[in-house]
Amino acid sequence: MSEQEAKRESKHFIQQAIEADLAAGRFSGVFTRFPPEPNGYLHIGHAKSICLNFGLAKEYGGTCNLRFDDTNPTKEETEYVESIQEDIRWLGFEWDSLHYASDYFDQLYQWAEKLIGEGHAYVCDLTAEQTREYRGTLTEPGKNSPFRDRTVQENLDLIRRMRAGEFPDGSRVLRAKIDMASPNINLRDPVMYRILRATHHRTGDAWCIYPTYDWTHGQSDSIEGISFSICTLEFENHRPLYDWYCEKLGIHHPRQIEFAKLKLSTLLMGKRHMLRMVKEGYVNGWDDPRMPTISGYRRRGYTPESIRNFCADAGIAKFNSTIDIIRLENAVREHLNAVALRRMAVLDPIKLTITNWPEGKVEMTEAINNPEDPSAGKREIPFSGSLWIEQDDFREEAPRKFFRLKKGGAVRLRAGYIVDCHDVVKDADGNVIEILCTYDPETKSGSDSSGRKVKGTIHWVSAEHAVEAEVRLYDRLFTVENPGDPEEGKTFLDYLNPDSLKVITGYLEPALAEAEPGDRIQFERLGYYVVDPDTTPQKRVFNRIVSLRDTWGKMEAKGKAD
Repeated sequence: MSEQEAKRESKHFIQQAIEADLAAGRFSGVFTRFPPEPNGYLHIGHAKSICLNFGLAKEYGGTCNLRFDDTNPTKEETEYVESIQEDIRWLGFEWDSLHYASDYFDQLYQWAEKLIGEGHAYVCDLTAEQTREYRGTLTEPGKNSPFRDRTVQENLDLIRRMRAGEFPDGSRVLRAKIDMASPNINLRDPVMYRILRATHHRTGDAWCIYPTYDWTHGQSDSIEGISFSICTLEFENHRPLYDWYCEKLGIHHPRQIEFAKLKLSTLLMGKRHMLRMVKEGYVNGWDDPRMPTISGYRRRGYTPESIRNFCADAGIAKFNSTIDIIRLENAVREHLNAVALRRMAVLDPIKLTITNWPEGKVEMTEAINNPEDPSAGKREIPFSGSLWIEQDDFREEAPRKFFRLKKGGAVRLRAGYIVDCHDVVKDADGNVIEILCTYDPETKSGSDSSGRKVKGTIHWVSAEHAVEAEVRLYDRLFTVENPGDPEEGKTFLDYLNPDSLKVITGYLEPALAEAEPGDRIQFERLGYYVVDPDTTPQKRVFNRIVSLRDTWGKMEAKGKAD
């Protein structure tokens, strides 16, 4: 295989199709678009489409538009328009032109009259229920509407009166006249316009008939001169309809190419489900850090780089499949490992007192900010005789392979000294509430002259200097791989994880008092955290982005072993 052939082989099928069309002169360039409906917040699946459409335009020196396919005024809001723009920019992309399908309502209507005039569309009076009955099934052909053979003049008169508001909502529709016996149900005289008196977020009450998505989408691509309409696989069966419209109208004909949408285990990304969770209070809004929305991941602390890297790693496929959520979590771990500053925090504290520490003495110790990035430098941390450590880092009686602190044992305090535990203090119920240790002055990190070796190193925070903070421990929202496919008698709500959010008080090293909303930090040995927008000078709030390791995978493996 030649080098050129190998290079082509490494490209995914959409790149190969684009290059073949460019070489054949079918299009003069790569002009793409990202066309969301403004009826909800974008989810992580949309990130793949954003990266693909904007990425292809950049790769081939073309353009990528942002277009809102706003054809349903009852579900669309300006809030969604603004959130979508924010998400795209946060991911690192900028559109060449901003458009709305509603910009084209006049042109679409003129084209509808053109199709009527040429005998390719008609006004139908069937009710919605009758229309479903006439449509047929996947195995049986449909049958013609009794209104299918209206004259051109009668259809033009009716569509104009529909537009003028003479008829009640839902009483009539405009349909394309294609083939009621087609094996593709999308070609069985699809609806183009319906009567709907609803205020549109941009056109107000100028229209009382609204175009359907299928009538609007392909023609909007044509108007904008799009060369490659990149869609997800559910639109594959709609492609013949879009082709039919372009051919009958004799207008610019983009090429539609479909790819597999991004589906992740444990996530439920349908807008209907997400809207219900928001409206019924199962989550705290669209940007709740447990939500699969891009704004939710942003607030959770994910980085745009990690999401772009994940989308690139997931690749472009022709067939739907489910990707393990661990791959997304690992993508953010990998990026934050490289860029996040390290800080110490204790989230489940127990007091450790150094009994031979000089009373009132405070000593500054030095710690590395990020071992992956020498340019990040070092910081100083106050060390005293009264510390907080994690409950899990101590056992009064411990097994032989427990290498943290135990009674009669020794451990190194990160960036500090080796301490030896000689006693504990217990409450009336026999619970250990304080650990008593001595420190070895010759064992200070960075200048240890003792020659002592210990196997364990734990983190700590000086109790006197600790910054108290609210820490939100976010976890997966659902407990099963596919919450969208519930058992009989259940709904997706039955699989909500009751432990998806725990709020605790943490004790952090003093440097974190200066952290700003959006700052991402590795709490050493615990995980990655971000400063939440709820933070104020009086109250620090941190969200857990992701643990250091895949604890769910370990739990699942243990369960299978048991």
